[in-house]
This record gives sequence, structure tokens and C-alpha cells, in this order.
Amino acid sequence: MKSNNVVARYRDGRILKGSSLNIDPNRPTFHLRTEDDGVKILMLRELKALFVVKDPNGNAMFEESFDPTPGDVRLLGSITIAVHFEDGETIVGMSRSYPPVASSFFFMVPIDPKSNNIRILVNLEAVKGVDRVEVDAPPVARAVGSS
Repeated sequence: MKSNNVVARYRDGRILKGSSLNIDPNRPTFHLRTEDDGVKILMLRELKALFVVKDPNGNAMFEESFDPTPGDVRLLGSITIAVHFEDGETIVGMSRSYPPVASSFFFMVPIDPKSNNIRILVNLEAVKGVDRVEVDAPPVARAVGSS
């Protein structure tokens, strides 16, 4: 099983980077193998969000777009939302699990396909507000032979 590179951002501003195999929003904890190979057990409720990333170091110079990419098939079946965190950060992305039914956590993916973030597990307790963003969904491709 492949581990996920993650960046755990705490509500108090702390950041831990590492990898994890067992991220489950329905469980209160998960294991994080840190960059120095230590293993920590993290409490989800203490986090602002958990970012599953391509590169744990990211690119500080990259400016993420808040606009959807025309024709992005990820828009199909998703709602587009702007998540406003209590620390002032806003992330625009898509979710198929918002609003969460039986949890205070939900996954979203960034609207920018070039983002270093692959998906984000958001803690609603660290959120000041969520706005739905209206976007034009890509046209649905017609099956061959359909009329």
C-alpha cells in the first residue's frame, strides 16, 4: 500500500509534515510518519485541515487559482465551495461529501488542477464559513451512437 505525503496544519498554527497510510475521517486519530522517521498519533479534531500533497515541501512561489478550468471533468458530480477558515485562509475546491452527514470532517480537492494539494480533509470546527460557488460544469460527452 502506498503512503500519502501529508501536511497536517493545526488550528493553533503548528505544521507537521510526513506520510500516512490510515487517514479516515470517521476515526479520531491517524498515524503520521514524520520526516525524521518518528511516528506520531495525531488527533483529527486538533487540526485545521490535513493536506494530502504531491510534494511535502511545496512551492512557496506558486499562486493557486480560485477559478475553475474550462472543461475540467472533476466538476461533474461535485459542488464547488469556498471554505473560509477561522485563521483567515480561504480555499476554493470541489467536494462530493459536503455537507458531511455524520461527521465534522469532509474531503475536498482544490479547484486548481496544478495545485500541490491532491485532496484536503477539512475540519468544520476550524471553519468560519462555507460558500457555494456557482460554476459552469463541462458538457457531458455523448456516448457513441446516441442521438
